[in-house]
Amino acid sequence: MGKLIYAANISLDGFLEDETGSFDWSVPDEDLHAFWNEHERGIGTSLYGRRMYEAMRVWETDDWLVNEPPVVREYAGIWRNADKVVYSTSLPDVSTARTRIERRFDPEAVRRLKESSDSDLSIGGAGIAAEAFRHGLVDECVLLLCPVLVGGGKPALPRGVRLDLELLDHRRLANGVVYVRHAVRNAA
Repeated sequence: MGKLIYAANISLDGFLEDETGSFDWSVPDEDLHAFWNEHERGIGTSLYGRRMYEAMRVWETDDWLVNEPPVVREYAGIWRNADKVVYSTSLPDVSTARTRIERRFDPEAVRRLKESSDSDLSIGGAGIAAEAFRHGLVDECVLLLCPVLVGGGKPALPRGVRLDLELLDHRRLANGVVYVRHAVRNAA
């Protein structure tokens, strides 16, 4: 059985992006990219909302990667090797391999996917992650706290949800980012 892991770069004040929609303050350096590569190696299926999928699909093509460091090119391969499920009512089709669209978030279908998976699953995108949290589907949170305050924007964690967490791991990365990993104690 796979665990569903919510993982994100967030500002110290708890946002995925600032009030203008920018997340340039969380662009990873090589050390942080290496962290994400290691994390993503254990993921067999990624669940995305439409906007997160649209941001991530850049990893499908190689043309822009030519002059990037090896750690960045490595991430592209890791991303391509995972299955992807995109939850969207408006996206007409997908442009990446190993990807399918679901028109609505079905908690029971996600439970079955977790139960039948030999590897962990990730969930990305604030809206879809909030749904997973509300339905007790998230087993772990991996948060990379960036040393910046953005003052507002899109919250990284859902409002109106109370969950008890247990710290599993933490460390400081060279660039000042702090990694924390928590288990959700009362996950379904």
